[in-house]
Amino acid sequence: MEQTIKILIRNNEKTIEAPMGATLEDVYQLSGIQLKHGPISACVNNKVEGMHFRVYKQKEVEFLDITSPSGSRAYTRSLFFVLCKAVHDLYSPCKVAIDIPVSNGYYVNLNIGRPVTLDDAGTIRRRMQEIIDAALPIHRHETTTKEAITMFDNLHNRSKVKLLESTGSLYTTYYDIDGYKDYYYGSLLTNTSQLYLFGLEKYYDGLLLRIPSMQHPDELGEMTHQDKMFGIFKEHHQWQDILGLRTLGDLNEVITKGYSPQLIQISEALQEKKIAGIADEIAQRKGIKMVLIAGPSSSGKTTTCKRLSVQLAVNGIKPVPISLDDYFIDRDQTPRDEKGDYDFEHLHALNLPLLNEQLTALFRGDEVELPRYDFSTGTSQKSGRKLRLGPNEILVVEGIHALNPELTSQIPSNQIFRVYASALTTVLLDNHNYIPTTDNRLLRRIIRDYKYRAVSAQETIRRWPSVRAGENKWIFPYQENADAMFNTAMLFELAVIKSQAEPLLEQVPENCKEHAEAYRLLKFLRYIKPIPETQIPPTSLLREFLGGSSFKY
Repeated sequence: MEQTIKILIRNNEKTIEAPMGATLEDVYQLSGIQLKHGPISACVNNKVEGMHFRVYKQKEVEFLDITSPSGSRAYTRSLFFVLCKAVHDLYSPCKVAIDIPVSNGYYVNLNIGRPVTLDDAGTIRRRMQEIIDAALPIHRHETTTKEAITMFDNLHNRSKVKLLESTGSLYTTYYDIDGYKDYYYGSLLTNTSQLYLFGLEKYYDGLLLRIPSMQHPDELGEMTHQDKMFGIFKEHHQWQDILGLRTLGDLNEVITKGYSPQLIQISEALQEKKIAGIADEIAQRKGIKMVLIAGPSSSGKTTTCKRLSVQLAVNGIKPVPISLDDYFIDRDQTPRDEKGDYDFEHLHALNLPLLNEQLTALFRGDEVELPRYDFSTGTSQKSGRKLRLGPNEILVVEGIHALNPELTSQIPSNQIFRVYASALTTVLLDNHNYIPTTDNRLLRRIIRDYKYRAVSAQETIRRWPSVRAGENKWIFPYQENADAMFNTAMLFELAVIKSQAEPLLEQVPENCKEHAEAYRLLKFLRYIKPIPETQIPPTSLLREFLGGSSFKY
C-alpha cells in the first residue's frame, strides 16, 4: 500500500494527502490551485525549493509564481541556462558571462572573438526560442563536489571550478538540458517550456537579456536608459581586470593566499581616488552653490558625504552640511500611503516651499534661520541656528530625494552638482551567476539596524520590500540625473560583512516567513571566505555599518 503524507497548502489553507516522495510538481497538481504565471518554485517550511524537490514528511507549502522575488529569480536563472546553452550550441567554445543588472535586464558579455552584431542577437534569440519550444526537461543532479569539480574542469569552466574548490561542501547540485551541464545558485524550472516570455537585444558591446516584469508579468520590464550606471559598472570591471578579480572564486583565492591586506589597500585607494575626482570636478565648475547626494537605503550616502567634504576642503572649498530631515512637515500633514500609514518617504513629506525659499535666500547672500524637526512630537520648530554662506562655502545635502528635480525646482540647475551613490556589486558568483546588488545593501542594513537601532534581522527583512518599493518610486527613476555616480561597494566587502551578518541571520526563527530570505542569504554567504574586520581602516565606508569609523555620524 502506497504511503501518503499530509501537506498544508498555504495558498488556499487546505490540507491534502500526497504520496511519500512526491515532487512539488506532483503536489501542485493535487492541490487544486491555479497560478497563471507559475508555479515556479515553492516555500517549503519557510525555505524556498525548486519544483524538483521531493517531500517525505509532513510539510507546509506555498507555491510561488513570477510575481514573487524568489519566483522571479528562479525564472531568470532558468533563462540564463537556456541562453548559455544556446550560445554553446552556436558558438562553442565561446565564453559567455551573465553580468550586471541594467536597464531592467541583464547585460551579457559574449566573447566570440569579434564584435557582437545585431545578427548575433537575432540568431541567439531564435536558438533560445527553439530550446523553449522543444519543451526540454531541466534535470537536477546531485554529486560529490569532487566529481563536480572534475566535470567542470573537463568542460574548461574555470570560474565554476574555482568556486566549488573554495566552498568546502561535500555535495554539489548541477543541472542539465539535453546533455548541456551547468551549475546555478538556487532552484530552476523543471522544463524549458515554462519560459513563456523573454527578450534579447544587442546592448553596447554585448547583449541585454530582458525578463518579464514582476508587477506586469505578461510584459517585459520597461527598457530604461541607464548609460551612466552602465558606465560605472564598466569602469569597475576595468579595475577588476587589473586586479584579476571577477568572481567569488577569485576573491576566495586572494584570501587563501594571504593577499587580502593588499586588496583592501588598493580597493580603498581606488574609491578615494574616485571621490577626489568628483571633488575636483565640483571645484572646476564655476557657480556651484550646492552638492546633492542621493542613493538607496544602505548605499553609504552619509560616509560618501563626509569623505567628499574632506576632498572639497582639499580644493579650498568649505562644505556646509544641512539635513533634509529638518525640513519634514508636521506629522499630521504628512501624506499617507495606500495602507493609510504615514509615508515619510514621500517627496511631499518635506516642506518644499520653505526649502526652496531658504536656499534661494542663502545663494543670494542672505542669512536664514534653519528649521529643526522634533521627531518625538512630529513637529517642525525653529532651531535658533542662523546660517549665511561665505564666499568659499557650498551646501552639502544628502537624502533619498536629492536627485528629484522637484526638490529644488526654484534653484537654477547650474548652481547644483548632483551625486548618485549606490552599492553596485560587480563581483560575480561565477560567470553564469551574478550577485544581486540589493543583497549587498540588505546585508549592510541588517548589520546597521541591529548595531545602531536594536532592530532584529527578522524585522529588517520584513520591512525590506517596503523599502525597495520606496526606492523604485522615489530614487531609481532619477538616478540618471546625476552629474557623477559613485559606487560604494568594495571588491572585498562581502568577505568582511560575512562575519557580522551570519550570526544575525541565524537568529531568524524557522517558523516565520522571513526565515526563507535569511536562509537564502546564509547559503550565499557560505560561499565566501572571511576577512577579519580588523584589516579595514577607520575611514572605510564599510565602517558606517560595521562600526569603528573615525567619522562622527
